Order: sequence, then C-alpha cells, then structure tokens
Amino acid sequence: MNDNSTDPSLAEDAEKIVLKLRSAGFQALFAGGCVRDMIMGRAPKDIDIVTNAPPDKVQELFPRSVAVGKAFGVVRVGAGSVYYDVATFRTDGIYRDGRRPQSVAFADEKTDAQRRDFTINAIFYDPLEKKFHDYAGGREDILKKTIRTVGNADDRFKEDHLRMLRAVRFASTLSFSIDQQTFAAIRRNAPLIGKVSAERIQQELARILLESEKVGDAFEMLSSLGLLKEILPEVEKMRGQEQPPQFHPEGDVWTHTILMLNAMQKPSRLATRSAWLAYAVLLHDVGKPDTAVQAADRIRFNRHAVHGAHMAEKILRRLRLPSADIKAISFIVGNHMRFMDVRRMRKSTLRRLVTAKTFADELELHRLDCEASHGDLQNYIFLKDFKAAFESEPVLPPPLITGHDVVALGIGRGPLVGKLKKAAYDAQLEGKFRERSDALEWLKKAVSTNIDKNS
Repeated sequence: MNDNSTDPSLAEDAEKIVLKLRSAGFQALFAGGCVRDMIMGRAPKDIDIVTNAPPDKVQELFPRSVAVGKAFGVVRVGAGSVYYDVATFRTDGIYRDGRRPQSVAFADEKTDAQRRDFTINAIFYDPLEKKFHDYAGGREDILKKTIRTVGNADDRFKEDHLRMLRAVRFASTLSFSIDQQTFAAIRRNAPLIGKVSAERIQQELARILLESEKVGDAFEMLSSLGLLKEILPEVEKMRGQEQPPQFHPEGDVWTHTILMLNAMQKPSRLATRSAWLAYAVLLHDVGKPDTAVQAADRIRFNRHAVHGAHMAEKILRRLRLPSADIKAISFIVGNHMRFMDVRRMRKSTLRRLVTAKTFADELELHRLDCEASHGDLQNYIFLKDFKAAFESEPVLPPPLITGHDVVALGIGRGPLVGKLKKAAYDAQLEGKFRERSDALEWLKKAVSTNIDKNS
C-alpha cells in the first residue's frame, strides 16, 4: 500500500473496509507492521487488512478493487484517496525456491498468524472492538525489543531466505536485538542468501542504509551473522586492513567506515537519509584493501579512490541500482580525495565543485570522513564559507564568450576553439572581467597569444 503516514484519514478509511466486511458476515482485522507500530506508539505508514472472505467476495463487495495477488488471496481495495491490501487468511504450501510457496490454502486467523515471519509482525488488531489477537507472543517480544521468528527459525529461513536480511533490518530500524535462537539459525543458513535475487537484496540493504538508527551497528550485525561476506564480500574485506595511525588513529578501514555509518544523520519517520550519501559512505574506501602497499614511511593506498569508484560501479550494478544512482555514487567515491586540495584550487574549479548535483553529499561525506579519523575540518569549513559567499548571486553565470566569438576572430574550428572557450569561462569565473566588451578584449589578447605561440 502507498506511504500515507501523513494522511489523517488512513485509519478511518481502513476501519470502513473492516466494517463493510463485518456487515457482510466476514471477519476482518488489521495485520502486520501497522499493528506493531500501533503498539509501539508509532504512526503507521500503511495499514493492511486480513479477512476470511475469499478474494472473489472481496472484489464483489468493493467495486474499487484490483486483484494484485489473487493466487495468494490479495486484493487491493480503494478507499478515500488510497488503496489498501486486503488478504484472505491462508496457510502456505511448500517453498521450493527460497522465496514464495508453490501453493496456498485459505485458512483461519490463527493458522495465518503461524505462517508469518516474526512474532512482532504476527499480531492482529480489531479496530472496531479495540482488541489485539496475538497467537505468537508478539506483544511480549515488542516489550522486550526482540526479533524472534514464528515457530522454528530454520524452517522460516529455509522457506524465504530474504527473511534473514529482514531480521537485521527490523532490528536496526526498530533498535531491537535478535533472539539467540533466531540469531544462531541465521548464521547456520547465511549461505542461502546467495540464492536470493539481487533486486530483493538491494531493497533490504537500501532500507538498512536509509532507515536504521545506527547503520554501522547494522553492518556489524550483518558481518557477525555471516551475511555480509555473502552479499558484499568487498565490504567484508575492509575488516583488518590497517591504516597509518597518524591519519587514522581510530583503527582499520572497517572501523573507520563503521564510525562514519553510525555518525550519519538519523532518519525521521517522514524522511530517510540520502541514498547517494549512504552508499558512498559504505563504499568510499572499498578500494583500499586492493591498493594497500607498505612504503618506506607508512602504508599507502595509491589511487584507492579511483579504484574504489570502479569497484563501486560493479557492486551497484550487481545490486541492480538505477544507472543515475550508480553514476552519482561512483563519482562521489572516485572524487572524495580531491577535498584535500580545495584551498589550492582555482576559483573557477571551486565554483564547479560546489555547484555539482553531488556536492551536498560530497561535502557531508568529507565531514564524516574527517570526524571519523584525524578530526581536521578546515577544508570543510572553507568550502561551506566559499559556497555561502555566492548564495546571493548565480554561482555559475552564463558564459560571456561563445565558440562563435572565438571562430569570428579567425580561429578555425577544432580543439583550440574549445580550449579558448574554456579558458575564457575560467577567467570570467575568476573575476577577470564582468562585461561582454571586456571579455571580448580579453579573448582578442588570448587569441593573439596562441597565434604567436604557434607561428
């Protein structure tokens, strides 16, 4: 169902669906994450409904409905401005692909609760009688802040392997711990995660990165469970990679990255953090283990940012991220070391830097990088001040000189036209002229100089 966390009519419209099903002689209850959120005092982002009415009857009762998963008993019902998932109580058949059952059979509410993943997601709520129906001990686990499977943990993870990642996601986004037996079962079954599609893994990873209270702790958990080496072996490889203590007193590359992930701004219920930033923090030093060399003075990581950008691109393509996101994140990873030189950059270069679409995330990555290592924020402050100085005027004004102006002065079409055009724009950004007439005079001198050099 759509994200309707700010819609005050969300529960009211859901209750109307429940009331209509009840009036027709069927059971109907709220189910899943919305009930968990209600118990925790959190505003639900969506509300799912379960019933003993068969899908055909649900569609008959609600003209504004679509059967989105009829084989699994799911009908999407329109009420107000949104659609709600209405699912028939069911029990699942055999899972053969580690993803979904081969068949389902309609059942009662208690049986339906027993086929769910975790106890905290197996609670039903009657919005008309204001009563909870808890057959798996989910309310107690919410009070204990514990993630525990419904029934045998090995069975749950063998049915749907992605549940192992979901356990980490729930633990990290809710600030819960994972039950010991559930934890042990994940470690036993961790290699099965490799059978899950890249798209499904990426969806869970993204939510861990964007919604967790402390992302670094979540990745420590992924590593200790044996899941990280299966899905992101390149990240696992950062553990134990030493760094020069004069620049990284905090420890190895893994420790440095975990500190940065934990220091990212916490998400709110209405907004997540930047995906570009989160992935860039995770992968910014992924190239270090491959480029590490013991030089005479210290450990060095020659061109690790460039190598890391290539690695990031491969990793993100493997995870099936959109091309635009892959391009942006790889760019941030590949360029994060250039912030060391900002106080020596030409003004024109700085202007291009601070007006890039990726700049806000690049700057925040730099801040996190510094605070998780040497603590020197001089370059960060310099860039913030530089950008602030231009907020009252266009940071990148339109060029006063065009390629036609260069050609009009007798320069034949070719590479020199582009070179002179770029030089003119750099001079403009550096404040050497502000009027077009002055720009043309500058250009005449530049053309003359180039002709003299080549004569």
